[in-house]
Amino acid sequence: MANIEIRNVYKVFGAKVPTAMAMLRDGRSKVEILAETRCSVGLNDVNMSIGAGQIFVIMGLSGSGKSTLVRHLNRLIEPTSGELLFDGQNIVSLNPQELRSFRTSRISMVFQSFGLFPHRTVLQNVMYGQKIRGTEHEQARAIGKKWIDVVGLSGYEDRYPFSLSGGMKQRVGLARALAADTDVILMDEAFSALDPLIRSDMQDQLLDLQKNLSKTIVFITHDLDEALKIGSEISILKDGQVVQCGTPDHILSHPADDYVARFVKGRQIHA
Repeated sequence: MANIEIRNVYKVFGAKVPTAMAMLRDGRSKVEILAETRCSVGLNDVNMSIGAGQIFVIMGLSGSGKSTLVRHLNRLIEPTSGELLFDGQNIVSLNPQELRSFRTSRISMVFQSFGLFPHRTVLQNVMYGQKIRGTEHEQARAIGKKWIDVVGLSGYEDRYPFSLSGGMKQRVGLARALAADTDVILMDEAFSALDPLIRSDMQDQLLDLQKNLSKTIVFITHDLDEALKIGSEISILKDGQVVQCGTPDHILSHPADDYVARFVKGRQIHA
């Protein structure tokens, strides 16, 4: 498990980053900065504390910055400024070799588009994290088969991704992340491409798995109902800024502003 601290993280895309950053710190809006500098503000002074062993949901509408933020946590995107602390270590300062080790041993990711290797079987996909870590083949194979069984895909070990349904592909992606045995799992809109019934089943399976695993899971979604169902804590983003962070109960009962109030109107916690 890992504690994650996101401190004063900014991300600006474009050619005039210093000018855009100065405007941001002067309180200028994302729209104004885009109009004057042609720079896009992805994240604006984001601060979050993600406790070890919880499912922490980051949600918002398209363009809110949620997927940009989650890709900072494995440094697929570099921050313009700020700190990303894992158990007190600022991963922004990692050199290339240290970053490779961090990505191999401490963090894994489940993508919306599945992200499976089409030329590898289900078992080979699930074994991948262990293999690149240098685990002996038979041990990696045993670990892979264990997690394939856990996600309900026994008998599909030798199938290729093209022959699987969307729900099955996402189970493979989840099994691959679990088999990598990392402290943190990032899930970027992992269930949003699935049919509603399959999506609900995957949410239930994730909650059941978490009872036993207690991984630190950062889950990205645009769906408030999904956030309320699976989240221990929820952070809501708008235009690259955090507008509210808290437990599902707190957000439902004490929305921070009209934007959040419109989100939560008529919603209730799932039983």
